[in-house]
Amino acid sequence: MSTQGPGLDLARLRALRGARQDYRPLLMRIEGHLQAHDGYVALSGGKDSVVVAHLARQVDPATPMVWFDSGLEYPETRSYLHELADAWNLNLHIVAASPTLLELLVASGAWDHDAPRRRVPHLGEVVITAPAAVAHEAFGDGELWGVRAEESRGRRLKYLSELRAQTAMHCHGCCPRSVPPSREQRARHGGVIERLDGTVAYGPIWDWTTGQVWSYLATHGIPLNPVYAKLRALGAPVQALRVSHALDGGRLELGQVTWLRRGWPALYAELARALPRLSEFL
Repeated sequence: MSTQGPGLDLARLRALRGARQDYRPLLMRIEGHLQAHDGYVALSGGKDSVVVAHLARQVDPATPMVWFDSGLEYPETRSYLHELADAWNLNLHIVAASPTLLELLVASGAWDHDAPRRRVPHLGEVVITAPAAVAHEAFGDGELWGVRAEESRGRRLKYLSELRAQTAMHCHGCCPRSVPPSREQRARHGGVIERLDGTVAYGPIWDWTTGQVWSYLATHGIPLNPVYAKLRALGAPVQALRVSHALDGGRLELGQVTWLRRGWPALYAELARALPRLSEFL
């Protein structure tokens, strides 16, 4: 008979932490954003966007959920989003990039030493800006997304700059001002990014830590994209546990291609035939 206890259940611990959180003020801000701007949730299938989708559907179950399909996604992501849409009765819409990300990479010639180099549209324009314009045309100027300040220095600085602007415009004694911004300022005015084209993005979890995201997921029993478990089983480091495109220029030097070959060998083989230089990143 073993005398060893069950050990520490990290998922249960995260759920206990999350259970103490009052999300009502956050839901009120989401409601206000949707009332002012309409719009949609940018749902990528990653953990952060799924948390935002879960929050938004508590405010309005009919909120449009839009997946920008780059044409170079992990195969599990499509199935996961359709299963989630069925389980949660989501108002899911798919906007496909045209050309696809893979077609763009091939056309550029940058991935084949024997191919001529060609000028192609900017990747961000094709896989993000253009699909977002389609979604805004259909659903309004607002956007709810899972972009967090913790993810990069650039995002953190952008959010803080916008927080100062939003506080100057809208805070008239509703919360104490301070440097750095007070908790009240961050909660009431943070997370909003107003763009030159008139669209307005709001990140409800903009200042959450990664731990808070995992805690929320555990508290609410939210199923994860299988890509996370697969990467973890392959031994991928924490910084590689992200759901994005199967090829992400910002992660090639972090071993993304190695995990792709190990976990998705058939997909890797197809991509390597289309992009001969892919093996240089192993």
